[in-house]
Amino acid sequence: MARPPRTLIAGIPQHAIQRGNNKQPVFMEFQDYHLFLKFLQEGAELGQCDVHAYVLMTNHVHLLLTPGTERGVIDLMQHIGRRYVRYFNARHHRTGTLWEGRYRSSLVKSPDYFLKCMRYIELNPVRAGMVNHPREYRWSSYRANVGELTDALVTPHAIYDELSSDPFARGAIYAAAVDCGLDDESIQVLRNAANRSRPIEEKGSEQSTGTLL
Repeated sequence: MARPPRTLIAGIPQHAIQRGNNKQPVFMEFQDYHLFLKFLQEGAELGQCDVHAYVLMTNHVHLLLTPGTERGVIDLMQHIGRRYVRYFNARHHRTGTLWEGRYRSSLVKSPDYFLKCMRYIELNPVRAGMVNHPREYRWSSYRANVGELTDALVTPHAIYDELSSDPFARGAIYAAAVDCGLDDESIQVLRNAANRSRPIEEKGSEQSTGTLL
C-alpha cells in the first residue's frame, strides 16, 4: 500500500508519532530516556523546530512541534533515527530496525485542537494506566507546561501563551484543562489525522494543503 503523502508547511504545528517495530519497547532503562531527550534537543536545533509537548512511552513517542522550515520535522526525526537507534542497538546488544517504518504526523491548524493535542500527548501515561495523573510521569512535558519545573526543551506556542498574560495563570488554566481530560471524539480526530497524515482544520476536518512528500 502506498504511503500517504506528508503535508509540509513551515510555521504550522505538527503532531508526530514514532512507534517501536512490532510494538517492541524502545526504552528499557533511565539512560535510554535521557539520551533520547538529548538527541531530540539536538534534532530540534538542527531542524529549527520548537518542541511544545512530548511524551516518551515504553514503545512509542508523541511530539508536538513547530518547524521553522518545511523539512524541519523530517530533519529532526532523521537525526533521532540515526543517533538513537545506533545508541540503543549498541547499548542493548541488538541489531536491525527499531522503529515501525517512518514516523506518522499531521498538521494541527486548529488552535482548539492544538491545545487538545497537548493534552492528548501528556495524558498518554494516564490512558495507559501507568500513572493516575500526568505529573507523576517523569518523561513528558506536562510539568514544564503547567509551570512546575523548567525544561529547556519546551518552547510555549503563541496559542498556549494566549491562555493568559500571566505565566502562573497560564499554567493553572492549562492544568485545569488537563484535569478535565479529553473527550473520545477529540481523541479519535487526533489519532485519525496522524495515522492518515491529514491536517486538522478548524472544525476537525481533514484537508491537504502545502508541500507534499
